[in-house]
Amino acid sequence: MSTIEMKSIIKKFPPATIALDNVNFSVKEGEIHCLLGENGAGKTTLMNVLYGLVKADSGDVFVGDKLVKIDSPKDAIELGIGMVHQHFSLVPTNSVAENIALGHPSVSFLFPLKKVKKTIETLSERYGLSVNPDAMIWQLSAGEQQRVEILKVISKNPRILILDEPTTILTPQEIKNLFQALRQMATEGRTIIFITHKLDEVMAVGDRVSVLKQGKLVKTLETVKTNKQRLAGLMIGRAVLFRLKKPGIRPSKVVLEVSEICALNDRGLPALKHVSFYVRENEILGVAGVAGNGQSELIEVLTGLRKAIKGSVIILGKDVSNQSPKNVADAGVAHIPEKRIRIGIVGDLSVADNLILREYRKTPFSKRIFLKKDFIEKHANKLVKEYNIITPSISTPAKLLSGGNIQRLIVARELQGQPKLIVASHPTYGLDVAATEQIRRWLLKQRELGVAVLLISEDLDEIFSISDRIAVIFEGTMMATVDADEANLEDIGMMMAGIRIE
Repeated sequence: MSTIEMKSIIKKFPPATIALDNVNFSVKEGEIHCLLGENGAGKTTLMNVLYGLVKADSGDVFVGDKLVKIDSPKDAIELGIGMVHQHFSLVPTNSVAENIALGHPSVSFLFPLKKVKKTIETLSERYGLSVNPDAMIWQLSAGEQQRVEILKVISKNPRILILDEPTTILTPQEIKNLFQALRQMATEGRTIIFITHKLDEVMAVGDRVSVLKQGKLVKTLETVKTNKQRLAGLMIGRAVLFRLKKPGIRPSKVVLEVSEICALNDRGLPALKHVSFYVRENEILGVAGVAGNGQSELIEVLTGLRKAIKGSVIILGKDVSNQSPKNVADAGVAHIPEKRIRIGIVGDLSVADNLILREYRKTPFSKRIFLKKDFIEKHANKLVKEYNIITPSISTPAKLLSGGNIQRLIVARELQGQPKLIVASHPTYGLDVAATEQIRRWLLKQRELGVAVLLISEDLDEIFSISDRIAVIFEGTMMATVDADEANLEDIGMMMAGIRIE
């Protein structure tokens, strides 16, 4: 029996985008059903229709055997449907407990947070999603905010649970724990719809998998009867290299030297404790760690967004400690930020304008106080083509692009001007396999060109795939740095948990 059945779903967005093209999709009771597709394939739109965030132009939705009308998330929640969104829907100025309490049906009028905090503690322990109930959302890293989103939904005990890229910033152990919890939910009769771009996750947790491409359902398969290569081919129409070839290049001179850096977090507590490391030309240094262990503060110190209280940052022999972001950028530092929408772009500006944010003051983009519009348009069209940025036009506001295309825009902008150092934070977060492969290729190409790359990521597959050396950060301290060829997953995972390896 199908718990969910969506029949002939069509959704068009103006002026002429067909997001869902006559999609028929069904999920059985008690199964984990994975939903695959490139960025823009229609996965999230289909689930937004089911959750009441988007109204389909035509088609029917059945929950059980009953034809239902879902006009809002309230309708969906009343039907027992919960959704963990890829992009956070939290109130930044409220605490973790307050966010989870908002709209929660079981919260009492008197002392509402007491029960919520107890729920958070219980679920955190059960699913390995540790988070401080009293912390303000704006103080949390992206990984910690993702945990809050998961806790907020599962605290309502939904019958049907939709998860949109929920594991991107979780550690291997946290992912394992989450999968165990999802399997238990499915065993109890709950239905799980799991959107992911990670094919390993499909094979590890999915009972069945449906592939969407350009708004159409390509195929639904049992995971035990397929493999990653076939699924990737269905998604993008060609073979995907899951392990990129990394040319053997001997690193040369030191580009970035970080010495004894100490910094505070937004709560005034120590976030970085005497951090020291270096990155050389022709080298990618991967920094692994659980979200919230100082990665965000480290990136901000390196790019001029946060002051260090001690230590130095040297780039090609020049001290840029506590310099402004402009001065750091002028020293040859490119920054691919973790929070691509909040920090990486100015959403209301056009694609063309976002592509020149680093260089708009300089020739040939401007002359005295005037921008040279003709040259900017030519430059933007060139980058849109070169980096395969899918956009209606270069005049389109950047905020209207999909996540994958926003990331391509940021990478295109940051790689212009021959940077000496690239600080890349979670550069493939939330992206499909094709976009992930392309961005990793671009980083490897920069390595070949002599650029030093600092890669911060919780995706250990990414860290192992393209890094030359791997450093592990835990509670603001560098645990160790090892050659990637000599590293193993178990040791890295143990150091991420704070256990030093002799």
